[in-house]
Amino acid sequence: MLTFALLLIGFSVGSALLLLLANLSGYGTAEQSPGSRLAAIVLLLGMASLQLLHGDYLLHGGDLFHARYYAALLFCVDPAFYLFFLGVLRPPDTASPLRLLHFAPLLLVPWLPATLAVPLSFVFGALHALLLLRLVYGLRSQRRHFRVEAVAFAGFAGIALLILGLGLSTPWYSERAFFLGYSSLIGLAFWLIVYLLLRFPDLLGRTAEAVRNAYASSTLGRVDQEQKLVRLKQLMGEEKVYVDENLSLASLAQQLELTPHQLSELINTRFGIGFSRYVREHRVEAAKRLLLAEPDASVLSIGLAVGFTSQSNFYSAFREIAGEVPGRFRKRAGTD
Repeated sequence: MLTFALLLIGFSVGSALLLLLANLSGYGTAEQSPGSRLAAIVLLLGMASLQLLHGDYLLHGGDLFHARYYAALLFCVDPAFYLFFLGVLRPPDTASPLRLLHFAPLLLVPWLPATLAVPLSFVFGALHALLLLRLVYGLRSQRRHFRVEAVAFAGFAGIALLILGLGLSTPWYSERAFFLGYSSLIGLAFWLIVYLLLRFPDLLGRTAEAVRNAYASSTLGRVDQEQKLVRLKQLMGEEKVYVDENLSLASLAQQLELTPHQLSELINTRFGIGFSRYVREHRVEAAKRLLLAEPDASVLSIGLAVGFTSQSNFYSAFREIAGEVPGRFRKRAGTD
């Protein structure tokens, strides 16, 4: 168990640093508010620090459970976790400086009894988890576009509940068992994050789109929708604008003389899918044609030719829409 926990600690610290570098370099920041980005930085630094402390305790012992700085880290990580996901699950224009009050319990640490500080931090964490679950439930109208995200949040909620149980039971149980379990659960949470980002590289974009659709009121009242649909089909079918790897909701909306919200609503109401899925479907259909028409071309070159930015993006989208990887499709369709 110790070796497993130490491996997960190393994995989570490395993952936290890589995710921090990705955040600072701009990955996914277009879909996040400034407050959510800052919360992500605090969260990743805090989680890496916690895991380093856990590793040191498991190897050398000590009295970490009663250390004020450890409790302070817990009271810092919890609101950072909440504010990061709040920024993802709510429209950016709803941000408020009052959200910083979620860090107020941090001020209690110097006066809390040592045996109470850590369990109380997990109680606050459970309250924040319930608030996030309530937000996820509010997005149920977008469940067609939010299935992966909902499963992911359910996984995080399950891990949070296990951590809560550990935190509350520790005064009557083994502290070493707590740190073994807590560090392992954090490591599993990082494994889930890394898996989701590799399996669904556009996860943040899809979530942001579902949020926009869930909270936006109708913006198409004075829009000639049929005319815009004809022009949209022309842009995608004849002009093949999807091959532009930088194609975005905003840039396509500009070509249609619509606002991004109007285009998002138009696609959502007429096709029953979000913008990201709409573009991916066109790219995958184009890739299918090229895979059969150009049998000597590499799979990667075809993916890049139709607008995907990497092999992982291409494979993920193709598997999601076609139900199999590109190479398998080419081999099967070529022999039919």
